[in-house]
Amino acid sequence: MREALLPSSDAPTGIAQGPFPWSGLLALATAGFITILTEALPAGLLPKISADLGVSEGMAGQLVTLYAIGSLVAAIPLTAATRSWRRRPLLLLVIGGFSVVNLVTALSSSYILTLLARFGAGVFAGLLWALMAGHASRMVPKALQGKAIAVAMVGTPLALSLGIPAGTLLGNLVGWRIAFAIMSVLSVLLLAWVRLKVPDFPGQAAGARMRISKALMLPGLRSVLVVTLLFVLAHNILYTYISPWLDALQAPQRVDTTLLVFGLAALAGICAVGMLVDRWLRPLTLASISAFGVAACVLGMLGSVPAAMLAGVMVWGMAFGGTATLFQTASARTAGELADVAQSMIVTAWNLGIAGGGLVGALLLQIWGAQAFAWAVVALVALGFLVALKARVHGFN
Repeated sequence: MREALLPSSDAPTGIAQGPFPWSGLLALATAGFITILTEALPAGLLPKISADLGVSEGMAGQLVTLYAIGSLVAAIPLTAATRSWRRRPLLLLVIGGFSVVNLVTALSSSYILTLLARFGAGVFAGLLWALMAGHASRMVPKALQGKAIAVAMVGTPLALSLGIPAGTLLGNLVGWRIAFAIMSVLSVLLLAWVRLKVPDFPGQAAGARMRISKALMLPGLRSVLVVTLLFVLAHNILYTYISPWLDALQAPQRVDTTLLVFGLAALAGICAVGMLVDRWLRPLTLASISAFGVAACVLGMLGSVPAAMLAGVMVWGMAFGGTATLFQTASARTAGELADVAQSMIVTAWNLGIAGGGLVGALLLQIWGAQAFAWAVVALVALGFLVALKARVHGFN
């Protein structure tokens, strides 16, 4: 979901009228599903991974961090470097890369090698998200491009709501290595699907250099970037270390059950924001940030109470679900003709938040324990709320 904000190098020209390409678009959605599952699966299996690799849970959490860093450092330069490549061969290369790195993760007994595989997975993810939206839009006439992109991106909420809880359950039943091996096999099957049902398109000649410095000077954009960073940082402190956090609370709920509640609530949040964002960007942004802060307070004070904990997780999920749409819309409105540049900067801020959540969460876990997570989230979210509140005229308006 977070890399999906990156602008594609594809020119969304569309193709001639014909049957709606459901199969090809669902193949792209499956690629997104596998990407999100690859990214977040370690969060639900940290105890097993840490025990198997002989490292602490904080060290195991860096498997999420390295993935985010891979996307962070590679997405924009790789997208620029491959602009002239034909699109379908590039998609096949990326999906094949996922198969390889997930297989290495499944077989590796070395913590360092596993980290390198996770970094490689992040690199492939960054490039995949840079390709998907543009490729989907070129598969249909212009009038259907929004529908095509929505179908291609449906893998993200499905991965959050169903895939990650199911993957966590599977990993706990048969082992985390087998879960990653299954994702490798799914990627191989997806290669055939993409080859048969996803059309090919030519690449694009390299265009003008992106004007990052000019975009940064736009009123309000820096506020949007700061709020994005703070919100995603806070979210990933909890999400990456949800297993040790539940252990610290002595919560009776299983990790997979908790992730299922979160994912279903996030799916509801995505739907609600998608219907209302055009008219209610500012109120929805402030409400989402506030709801996350309230949920963190509930989890910090009453997290050991099962009903309160699940209610807090549900509110957290709903608050998180629509934030990608909110921040993307805010940056596009703020940037105007520099919207593509702004979107790439949102991706950078998002991945910094993911990587930072893994690092900060590990530090908190080592020094104060998992009980400190909720209060760190409250502090970060409160700061983000103040920045968003101040950005009334430009940014979140």
